[in-house]
Amino acid sequence: MSEEKNERISDWDRMVAGKLYNSSSKDIEKQHMQGLIRCDNFNRIPVAEPEKKQAALEELIPSAKGNSLGVFAPFYCEYGVNIHVGKNCFINYNCTFLDVSPITIGDSVWFGAGVIMATPSHPFLPSERMNAVYPDGYHDLEYSSPITIGEGSWIGSGAIIGGGVTIGKGCIIAAGAVVLHDIPDGCIAAGVPAKVIRKIDEKDRMNVWKTYQANALPRSVRDLEKLAGEDTRS
Repeated sequence: MSEEKNERISDWDRMVAGKLYNSSSKDIEKQHMQGLIRCDNFNRIPVAEPEKKQAALEELIPSAKGNSLGVFAPFYCEYGVNIHVGKNCFINYNCTFLDVSPITIGDSVWFGAGVIMATPSHPFLPSERMNAVYPDGYHDLEYSSPITIGEGSWIGSGAIIGGGVTIGKGCIIAAGAVVLHDIPDGCIAAGVPAKVIRKIDEKDRMNVWKTYQANALPRSVRDLEKLAGEDTRS
């Protein structure tokens, strides 16, 4: 009975659910090719044609419709339909989102240039990782884990986010960080592998409007305290 039930589950459903799936199956190959074509189409449309480019973006990432998603090309993904964005997000140049499992992005999340979010994974043993002929035919078996980015987070340029990771709300991921574990709300994380450096707090306030009006250099309360300490020692 269980074997009959398994036969009715498509490889696409297995993939999205994080189960082992056959990436060589016809349903996966069809969806994958559609995603690649839409991605290529978005990247090829000139920025001088913003309405056409936005329509192509919404065809690639349906959740972008009505959510004011900004994306600088080139942008790369596998399917697009597995990327779920909130409102007012921004993705800078040359980002790659491998959306085999769902990638869920909260409101007002910013991605620096060259960010990679990679949900796919493979068996560790070479004998299981390689393509092979199984009792019911040729299979290329792999799996994936979802990624979630909390609202108001900022992912620095060149950061890599691994499958199964949840980044909390209001976080900052430093440029070049490799995030392999969850990051709690309101934290700065950096390094390879990334570790929490500290919490973001009121000492990070820059009073941006006052600073802008004064045409002054942006300094946080923490920066000013540090500068005052250095002046005292000099």
